[in-house]
Amino acid sequence: MGELKNRSEILFLYDVTDANPNGDPVDENKPRIDEETGVNIVTDVRLKRTIRDYLYNYKGLEIFIREIRDEKGKLKTKEERLNEFKDYNDLINACIDIRLFGATTAVEEKTMTLTGPVQFKFGRSLHKVDLTYIKGTTVMPSTAGKAQGTFTEKYILPYSLIAFYGIVNENLAKVQRIPLTEEDVYYMLEGMWHGTKNLTTGTKFGQVPRLLLQVIYKQDTHSYIGEFDKRIKLVSDIEDEKIRDISQFKIDITNLVKALEENKDKIERIKYKIDERLNLIKDGKDIEITEVLSQFNLQELDF
Repeated sequence: MGELKNRSEILFLYDVTDANPNGDPVDENKPRIDEETGVNIVTDVRLKRTIRDYLYNYKGLEIFIREIRDEKGKLKTKEERLNEFKDYNDLINACIDIRLFGATTAVEEKTMTLTGPVQFKFGRSLHKVDLTYIKGTTVMPSTAGKAQGTFTEKYILPYSLIAFYGIVNENLAKVQRIPLTEEDVYYMLEGMWHGTKNLTTGTKFGQVPRLLLQVIYKQDTHSYIGEFDKRIKLVSDIEDEKIRDISQFKIDITNLVKALEENKDKIERIKYKIDERLNLIKDGKDIEITEVLSQFNLQELDF
């Protein structure tokens, strides 16, 4: 693996069961929901946090945007973090999240704005969701003098299947002198898949990756298909809000496959990873991804 030379597009599906995939801090930390459509929204910031935490905690890679405390327990400021690096090149070479997602920061009294070569749209569920309010109690009292435990409350989604679409722009990396590598992108994909599995806090536990596609274009191909998330749809016999498990629907990839076939001459290879419980259909028939994409150079991701 070396310098990134190919543009690529990414489709990532994962689901959430009895959890809160992305709370809104200004609205009681409720899961974010589009009021017009009833669709669950997850910000790109949340996905990037998942990737960052996995790469730092499980792969031992340096991350710039992370919580660091000094010996007194005080959070380090951005300026203090910057002082840990000699210069701009040291910073960008050390921190994989800067190479992937960019940053706006100051080094040596200069403001540097890097547009990350990797960008994601907001994730959206492929169906309407059912916002549920849960109330319970704790055993331990909250303050001295109280004899009983306190009430707890939280908002969850019984189920949500979320689709993220992203693009890796090799040209943005080149013109900004960001030394992004194929290995960096591989680590990011691993972070999306296994980082989602490792969201095991009380509000996040219950998230499972289901499908990851990376469509890699031939070198010097600057166009791309776009909107992978809008070229798939969820098909079910029950109402959206009543869906509680992946077994209750199928994902129709007819339009996505059609778009890929129409652009076959521009595509170098397709990398994928799929959960065995995800059911796919094309033209109304059950299919396996290895069958429907057999005409491409198809590679299963090995993490």
